[in-house]
Amino acid sequence: MAAIWAGIDAGKTHHHCVAIDESGRRLLSRRVANDEPELLELLADVMALGEEVTWGIDLADGGASLAIGVLLNHDQPVHYISGRAIHRASESYRGEGKTDAKDAAVIADQIRIRRDLHPLRAGDETVTDLKMLTGRRMDLVADRTRTVNRLRGQLTGIFPGLERELDLTNTGPLTLLTGYQTPAALRRIGTKRLETWLRIRKVRRADQLAETAVQAADRQHTSLPGEKLTAQMVHTLAKEVMALNQQVAELDKLIEVRFRDHHTFEVITSLPGLGVILGAEFLAATGGDMSAFGTPDRLAGFGGVAPVPRDSGKISGNLRRPQRYSRRLQRVFYTSALFSIRRCEESRRFYDRKRAEGKRRRVAEGSPTPRLSQIRA
Repeated sequence: MAAIWAGIDAGKTHHHCVAIDESGRRLLSRRVANDEPELLELLADVMALGEEVTWGIDLADGGASLAIGVLLNHDQPVHYISGRAIHRASESYRGEGKTDAKDAAVIADQIRIRRDLHPLRAGDETVTDLKMLTGRRMDLVADRTRTVNRLRGQLTGIFPGLERELDLTNTGPLTLLTGYQTPAALRRIGTKRLETWLRIRKVRRADQLAETAVQAADRQHTSLPGEKLTAQMVHTLAKEVMALNQQVAELDKLIEVRFRDHHTFEVITSLPGLGVILGAEFLAATGGDMSAFGTPDRLAGFGGVAPVPRDSGKISGNLRRPQRYSRRLQRVFYTSALFSIRRCEESRRFYDRKRAEGKRRRVAEGSPTPRLSQIRA
């Protein structure tokens, strides 16, 4: 028996698997449910076809997680190939139709002929937890941003002067809006009583906030249509933002506790611009295994911070922004660069030097790529 290559076109409820030999001849084509018994039966049938089997799959998580877990638990080599790569490669195969069986056959054949595909490995438990926690945090932050924008829109509709004065990302202004939303209500309570009301709710700098709010109310004496209903909506949205702030704060504590369990915690957090949250997101985006990248250049390319050449004919040295990269990792690199410029003298000197050379702000900010040797330590 010879070597076998098996491609899996993954789906949420079912997968399609095609196995081929070294000549590209199909030996097996089967649709299987995304259940462990059927996956184990498929594994046994494919392994019976040859002495050595190499697997390929077009998803690395989600609906493919069980299939990948079954294969890795049985010491099977599994390689990932992106859906975009499959779509482009399928154009060079006969026929214009698109079916799960054809996609699985393309995956198998690409695994057979290519040597540059990324092998999948069993995930670290801590990194897996951080992926879920940081992903949930990103969702909550996005929800909070949308809610704050709605809150600003509603408040501007009835009280633009107050919206201009308040920073709705802080707890104090949000607390104020849970109690008072209109100019008339603020004028009735007055500065002193409003300050007392805020202090009871443990708002910092209650005196300044109360004075700012009442001064804004004194500048508007016009009651706008729909003010009563809009004020109720402002109250509700302010409550929602405060609840989201609390959820994010609790999640940050969980992320820090879990991140501290990882052996790279001290090294990652010691790098300029990478704190607990960004460090945890860095691990979640990279998988925590730097040996998979091999060189800092490949890590930079994966994060989208290294330009790629676009030469043709007599044109050379033409660089452009990459199109295929991890948006999540790029955000970590860019945000850490912004923090490092503020807090690291070396990064600030680099930024100032690039600006003096005439570089644009985005180019000068750059993105410091963590040293692989440090993270492996």
